[in-house]
Amino acid sequence: MKTIPEVTEARPTGAWRVWMNFADGVEGEVDLSRFLGCGPVFAPLADEEFFRQLRVEAGTIAWPNGADIAPERLYELLVGTGVEIRDEAVLAAGSVVTRNVPANAVVAGNPASGRGERWRA
Repeated sequence: MKTIPEVTEARPTGAWRVWMNFADGVEGEVDLSRFLGCGPVFAPLADEEFFRQLRVEAGTIAWPNGADIAPERLYELLVGTGVEIRDEAVLAAGSVVTRNVPANAVVAGNPASGRGERWRA
């Protein structure tokens, strides 16, 4: 069974960049600016002072307003997986993504498979 990556340490390093260390020893810096336009919960992160308030919580990084990013996604950004997850895609917790996920798709399972499409206003 594949385990969920766990962030053990994180610190902001610059404009929307974060250095992270994972429990398995993988570490490095990622650019999280791609999340700034991903809905209202991420809007406050556009303020760099607010962004710098990140903390490690429950194995991932989180902010005071409740925004967080799935540790699987953070790990993928750091090491890559060979698959592409397009904008606005929704991944159920614990999903194992083995192929590209199109924009607005909703996927779940192991391996992840399509469950529908995200509703758009």
